[in-house]
Amino acid sequence: MNRKFVAAAGLATVAALTLAGCAAGDSGSTGGSGGSTEGSSDKSVALTMSAWNVSSTPEFQSLVDGFEAANPGITIELKEYDAAEYNTLITTDLAAGSGPDIITQKEVKYLTTFQEGGQLADVSDVTLPDGISGADSYKVDGTAYATPYRNDSWVLFYNKALFEQAGVATPDGTWTWDDYQKAADELNKGLVAAGSSAKAVYQHRWQSTVQGFANAQTKGADILEGKIDQFGPYYDRTLALQSSGDQIDFNTSSANQLTYQGEFGKQNAAMELMGTWFVATLIAQQASGDADAFEWGIAPAPQADSSTAGLDKTPVTFGDPTGFGVNANADADKQAAAKKFLAYAASEDAAVSLAKIGITPALVNDTVVDTYFAAEGAPTDDLSKFAFSTHKVVAENPTSSKTAAIQGVLNDMHSAILSGSTTVEKGLAEAKDRLKNEVGVG
Repeated sequence: MNRKFVAAAGLATVAALTLAGCAAGDSGSTGGSGGSTEGSSDKSVALTMSAWNVSSTPEFQSLVDGFEAANPGITIELKEYDAAEYNTLITTDLAAGSGPDIITQKEVKYLTTFQEGGQLADVSDVTLPDGISGADSYKVDGTAYATPYRNDSWVLFYNKALFEQAGVATPDGTWTWDDYQKAADELNKGLVAAGSSAKAVYQHRWQSTVQGFANAQTKGADILEGKIDQFGPYYDRTLALQSSGDQIDFNTSSANQLTYQGEFGKQNAAMELMGTWFVATLIAQQASGDADAFEWGIAPAPQADSSTAGLDKTPVTFGDPTGFGVNANADADKQAAAKKFLAYAASEDAAVSLAKIGITPALVNDTVVDTYFAAEGAPTDDLSKFAFSTHKVVAENPTSSKTAAIQGVLNDMHSAILSGSTTVEKGLAEAKDRLKNEVGVG
């Protein structure tokens, strides 16, 4: 199979970042899987690193273990925060001077909060491998304030057994949104005829499930400029799927607090658009019995038109990286050691270790793909491997101090439209007014 590894749109491939001016007087350059940093090689350094859900999120300890093994003399202690309040809690710690040395960037839209607060060191001198994605999301005016280690993208999960039961052909990598909607209609009819209670589709309540695809797949779309008309057709389609009964409606999902894991894992839906992080969860849940045992696969997300749909094309999807930054207030030795960790976390060695536990690294190559799909319980078909490895990932959250406020307005619009509180046309108009008056865009 011919695999293409494409960096994100606006997230250019980084061969090496060599800008000068590192914060707190660091004079060394860090590269490879944890190469030397001048002034720190003979010193023992104890670092702290922020994390969340450590017991159920093995990536943090996996990275720490791999780094410590390759870098004797440097230790990293994980400092756990509540996942739901992560950004608030770590901001408080940093302001109090008790923040960690390595600051995990959970959400890109909050990067500028840390950067504008003077809490992130310049890490432009950390060398990143060719082909890594997500690096540009951590740059402000050309300066890097974090580096990526994982970069999930959105794909289409599908239940092969339910497709067979409904007598509908499974995705083949060529679907546009029209094909997706047609398949949903056919699935719904076929499942009803077969006596199944499953729906064709489960679409989770997040605004990402509509807006992420619209932004990524529409030329010229830019929420930082208040351009949101691209959302119209994507909301029209979702509302049509709800009205036809092909998927559970937004209000029912909200009232019952349905989970995307449960709806797909318990075979209540034949298709689900979700991020690649769900692969590891689904494998684990099937192994534990929390999810049913059935054969499943992933396919590229449906495309706006045929120009990006096909196994000889590069499908367009969206996602945001997760990365690490360095505390600007840490001393020079800690900053140098922390930068060595950033370089390791972005390396192929780290990518392979993440792939072994079902995590999607920011660096994807043939070795990583083979490792990822070698996990017990992972799909083995070529389409799943294609969907994982071949795509153009557009950042869901552009790097700006206005992004969080913009997304707040757009989330309100999302809920209003899908709950039936307003029409698509009125919802878009009201959101444009709010973006202009409250955020200053448009």
